[in-house]
Amino acid sequence: MDAPVNAARTAPTSSASLCALHDAGSCRSCPYLAVPLPAQLERKQTRIAALLADGASPVPAAAWQPPVASAPERFRNKAKMVVTGSVAHPVLGVLGPDRRGVDLRTCPLHVPEIEAALPVLARTITELSLTPYDVSRRRGELKYVLVTASPDGDLMVRFVLRSHRHVDALRSALPRLQRALPTLAVLSVNIQPVHQAIIEGPEEIVLTREDRLLMRLHLPELAASTKDAPAAGELRAETRELPLYLPTRSFFQTNTAIAERLYATARRWADEALAVPGAASTAPQTPLQVWDLFCGVGGFALALAGPGRRVLGVEVSAPAIAGARAAARLMRLDDRQVRFESGDASVLDPGSGPAPDLLVVNPPRRGIGAELAERIERSGVQHVLYSSCNPTSLATDLARMPSLEPYRARLFDMFPHTDHAEVLVALRRSPGSVRRPDADRARMN
Repeated sequence: MDAPVNAARTAPTSSASLCALHDAGSCRSCPYLAVPLPAQLERKQTRIAALLADGASPVPAAAWQPPVASAPERFRNKAKMVVTGSVAHPVLGVLGPDRRGVDLRTCPLHVPEIEAALPVLARTITELSLTPYDVSRRRGELKYVLVTASPDGDLMVRFVLRSHRHVDALRSALPRLQRALPTLAVLSVNIQPVHQAIIEGPEEIVLTREDRLLMRLHLPELAASTKDAPAAGELRAETRELPLYLPTRSFFQTNTAIAERLYATARRWADEALAVPGAASTAPQTPLQVWDLFCGVGGFALALAGPGRRVLGVEVSAPAIAGARAAARLMRLDDRQVRFESGDASVLDPGSGPAPDLLVVNPPRRGIGAELAERIERSGVQHVLYSSCNPTSLATDLARMPSLEPYRARLFDMFPHTDHAEVLVALRRSPGSVRRPDADRARMN
């Protein structure tokens, strides 16, 4: 296997001195922080490759491309801080093994904009007398502070409260917060009154004019995927901008730089899968159909949009769909090029009509599930890109689609120092499996 590319070439060989809390055993969020990054990545790649090598639709060893390594620190674009302590001395971080708060305001994984914002938010907690929630006594108002930073340094800050009691105080404090945090773009309050492990409640009160954060990504242009191409030459100097809008209650990848590589790789693989020799004819062609299921804020759908394609993105979260539509307008893509619909992607049937030329699935950790996997298996879909944050559910889903053969796979180290992994797998329908007549229609570059 080729050497890991990107950040691993410049990363230090050991991360042991990155975090005093880890060294002291106070924080266990990064169990492999002391392991050199190349060794972390090799172990993660070996484990996942072995997991996906078995089953009815195994990923062959030859399919794996070099993994994409992360920077060892300053990669995390979001902070989900449990608030404990007292009004005078709030603790922003996690609950330790003894269920006491561990302050992570100096966590070396956060991007600098988040680290700079956390002390300001701690002072705001004190100034507004926001009493931290006591889990054992079930008392207090403030449960979490959630902070997200865009690649441009803009911030989204969300206070998770038990009630509406302090909403007006936070609204009044907004001008002061904006002076202290000039890049504060979105401030909101989420109401979560129930004593449970779910972080967010159903009600969101936005206090700023903007209700979504612009994540302006820059996708690197990747060289063609050939076995002879050296890993060092994969990246080109050019980049393609991908603006995404992140509403308050929506998901985005934790590691922006790795998300950029993930979307860029998906675009390259999609271009290669959909390319047809001799299709450069001047005769009218039928646009290629691309479906993006579990599309979130539209990352894959918008990355894959282009001439000669019609992209459909489906996501159950209405706020995420609103953000995806806004991003499409910003990119000047109309409904004939990319369309987003709010709904349960798991109940769709790619075989109920003309099958899409390419299907992208990016499900939550539970995977796409037996019913959707079986419908995809029976459909005429010829190409599938499966992006997974859980290799175990990925292996289960692949086994349910034996007619689709994995022929390309890649590990993206979205969250180093842990066992978490993002895997992208490209599948194509095997020769001799059932092919729908509509799959033979004319294609377009």
